[in-house]
Amino acid sequence: MNSTPRVLAVLDDLLATAAPDRRGALWQLAEQGREMDANLVRLPPGAEVGEHQEDVLDVLLVVIAGSGRVATGAEVLELAATTVLWLPRTSRRALVAGPDGLAYLTVHRRRPGLTIKPSVEVPAAYEGGEGPCMLDRVCPDCGRLSADPAPVFCSRCGERFPER
Repeated sequence: MNSTPRVLAVLDDLLATAAPDRRGALWQLAEQGREMDANLVRLPPGAEVGEHQEDVLDVLLVVIAGSGRVATGAEVLELAATTVLWLPRTSRRALVAGPDGLAYLTVHRRRPGLTIKPSVEVPAAYEGGEGPCMLDRVCPDCGRLSADPAPVFCSRCGERFPER
C-alpha cells in the first residue's frame, strides 16, 4: 500500500474530456489497499436511476455539476452544484437528472467482497452444487452484482441493465 498523498483526478477535467453522450461512472477510486470507494457519475438530462436501496453502506453524494432531484418516498430533495446529500443505508431513493444533466461524486466505505452464502443452515456433509447463473444481475458498466432479481438500474453507477 502506498501511503503518500497524491492527486488522483481533477473532476472538472474528467467531465470536460468525457464524450458528451457518456453516462455512468466516469472515474472510480481504484487504489490498492484502500478502505473507501468513490465514483464520479454523470447522467444526461432527464436520465433516471430507478428506485433502489443500499442495504450495507451509507453513501455521501456530492453534486459536482448540473441539477436534479432525489425522491426518498417521503419527500423530493432538490440537487444543485455543491449540494451534499447523505444517503443512510437501508434508505430508498431514486434520482432524476435536471435539464443540464447531473454529475456527482459518491463516497462510501469500501464494499465487502462478494460472497455467496446459503440462506439456511447447510449440513456439514453437503458438498454444494452448481450455482445459478447471475450474469444478468451484473452491471455491464461497473461490474456490481445487483441484489434485485430483475434489476433495471445499477445502484452503484446508475447504468441501465440490458432488456431481457
